[in-house]
Amino acid sequence: MNQNRCWGTAFTELEINDALKNNRLLTAELELSRVCDLRCIYCYASSGEKLPDELDYNEVLDAINQCRELGARKIIILGGGEPMLYPRIMDVMRYIHDLGLEMELFTNGTRITPETASQIHELGVEPVIKFNSLDPDTQDMLAGKKGAYKDIRQGLDNLLSAGFGQDGRSMGAQTVICKQNYAELPQMWRWLRSRNIIPYFETITDQGRAKNQESMAVSPAEVGELFEKLSRIDRQEFDFHWEPKPPVAAFTCKRHFYSCTVTTTGSVIPCPGVDIPAGNIKEKKLADIISDSEVFRNLRNIRKTIKGACRDCDLNRECYGCRGMAHHVNGDYLSSDPLCWRRSS
Repeated sequence: MNQNRCWGTAFTELEINDALKNNRLLTAELELSRVCDLRCIYCYASSGEKLPDELDYNEVLDAINQCRELGARKIIILGGGEPMLYPRIMDVMRYIHDLGLEMELFTNGTRITPETASQIHELGVEPVIKFNSLDPDTQDMLAGKKGAYKDIRQGLDNLLSAGFGQDGRSMGAQTVICKQNYAELPQMWRWLRSRNIIPYFETITDQGRAKNQESMAVSPAEVGELFEKLSRIDRQEFDFHWEPKPPVAAFTCKRHFYSCTVTTTGSVIPCPGVDIPAGNIKEKKLADIISDSEVFRNLRNIRKTIKGACRDCDLNRECYGCRGMAHHVNGDYLSSDPLCWRRSS
């Protein structure tokens, strides 16, 4: 992993500025279905059952084509639920591969068999496992299902056996930061790094099922202390250098400059956290939705539109905090990140 990747983007400033100038994309996030075999207590989408108006297979392919036409070089499959439960998931991934696009797949891992791991390896997919604890009881509790830890670990092991984490074949682990796993996170960070698994440790956005889980909350000071500790571990033990800042450890979120999310029902939103619909691809072309949207326009000009302490922060050229957290806690996606320990007001 190079330093560019560690900072959270594989794109140059020139590429990002070109996407901004021309209302184009570099990546796009795609939800396939709300169906899920877990009931994670923090799930942003409150996933579980299929929605009645989800995109059909041809509409999914059309969404991918529209993203590509706008310049997207990578499709990030979120699922909305568990993407490996989508009936034609392999067809979708083969379609993306045949278009010559890169792929990330966010999965809870419970459906990753040795055969599946081998198939997605051949397709050049970068999998990211939702993995929240090395302790079985804690993982099961957060996943909302007894035995989840065993199934997740088996999926993770299958990916490692297929060759991920070796010879430049990246895989990651997405981990929410909460009271229940807070003490073990430095150990878990080392565990992942030592296996060449990219750790995505992030704060929980106050939406979906997380709204009813006050016991999971950590304070801004605790988040800051953790990020400082993880930065020291990376610097001293793995020779990775990064400045601690929210919302994801070792990464800089710039997604609003060059990305969008197409939800399982076709709504186009800036990201899963800023879930403000700008339009629906069943009714309007993606290019027109992004071009005509005030929320996309404001976020793409965030350096000028951002408010409060984030506007004057000494890191504001590299960081604009979590817009989803600002949206759900403050009711204003342009306000300062309420979970940032750097805020002076």
